[in-house]
Amino acid sequence: MKPLSILSYLLKWTAFSIPVSLVTGSLVALFLWSLDEVTKLRWQNPWLLWLLPVAGVLIWLSYRYAGKNAEGGNNLIIDEIHQPGGGVPARMTPLVLLTTLVTHLFGGSAGREGTAVQMGGSMAGLIARWLRLGADDVKVILMTGIAGGFGAVFGTPLAGTVFALEVLAIGSIRYNALLPCLITAVLSDQVCILWGIHHTHYTINFYGHDWLLLLKVIPAGVCFGLAAWAFAAFTHSVKGVSKRLIPLPYLVPVAGGVLIIALTYLLGTTDYLGLGVTSPDPQAVTIVSAFREGGAGYFSWGWKLLFTGITLGMGFKGGEVTPLFFVGATLGNAIAVLVGAPVDLMAGLGFIAVFAGATNTPIACTLMGVELFGGEHVLYFAVACFTAYYFSGHKGIYAAQRMEIGKGVHH
Repeated sequence: MKPLSILSYLLKWTAFSIPVSLVTGSLVALFLWSLDEVTKLRWQNPWLLWLLPVAGVLIWLSYRYAGKNAEGGNNLIIDEIHQPGGGVPARMTPLVLLTTLVTHLFGGSAGREGTAVQMGGSMAGLIARWLRLGADDVKVILMTGIAGGFGAVFGTPLAGTVFALEVLAIGSIRYNALLPCLITAVLSDQVCILWGIHHTHYTINFYGHDWLLLLKVIPAGVCFGLAAWAFAAFTHSVKGVSKRLIPLPYLVPVAGGVLIIALTYLLGTTDYLGLGVTSPDPQAVTIVSAFREGGAGYFSWGWKLLFTGITLGMGFKGGEVTPLFFVGATLGNAIAVLVGAPVDLMAGLGFIAVFAGATNTPIACTLMGVELFGGEHVLYFAVACFTAYYFSGHKGIYAAQRMEIGKGVHH
């Protein structure tokens, strides 16, 4: 490739990335602000949980009558990158934005990355249609939408870049979109920040390197991988079983809502509803509390896995990643107590490693650790994420993810 053609390629993709970044960063800012507002509303009005089954019917109706193929969500975007077909519909953005907010307002246990990635992907698809891009360029611009959405929603542009390249297929990375994804992830994150959005700050106060600690991280990584496998398997099973057992599709989210209410009252806590990042109750189990001693119970991770699997498997909307952070951080907390390791470090490792296993993106998650917690512990991050990746099975939370090279298999 000659220098001039490289320059023209860079200029072209910078020009394409700017509108994707402006729209994606702004939409993610609107989404994060709205998510904060509906979460506060739910905290102030605990009775809203009783309306979760009704909210489920509303979500089902909106996708039934306005969704068409938008129901495919993240999987539709991944499919379109592999094999361009009908395109990613622009209606995916308002639909997923509103239905995620409804899920959170009434107490469903869900995340936010799925929503951000779907908004980024569908807006990138719309821009591609306006610009009349060819099939190869459509693939790249959809990947920039994923990178922008992910980078902006967590404030981690490097992780967002690599996530978009790594998530499409197990065992391979698409370098053809490296720079366009980086430009879009960085710009989208900056646009989001310019709107005044602040991300949650996590700190690991432990310093130093210790070979014995590194040896403890390896079995912890195995546990994180198994938790990721359990999360993906449980969510897919709930989806399949509920479809089989409940003949009327609109009753699936009703049953899901009733189950969530029943579990909440059975446990006597609302800790496992919503995002789970923070809580107005200082005694609550949250992602933030998992970074300190006594901040989570031994089985907090299992309860969050159960609540989220039911919520997402039975028709509510939102992402999987923030609940995966919760599962990982609380599991890390429990492991730290059992093996005598620093609680904040283990919580941080679980935070990124369960996500690495569930999405099959160990490099993106290692980088995410550096962006969120600093580079001091990058070796621990890599060991935890890479180990979790190998022990999380051959299927992740995204059904459309292709298998290019099996784990532990030589070609």
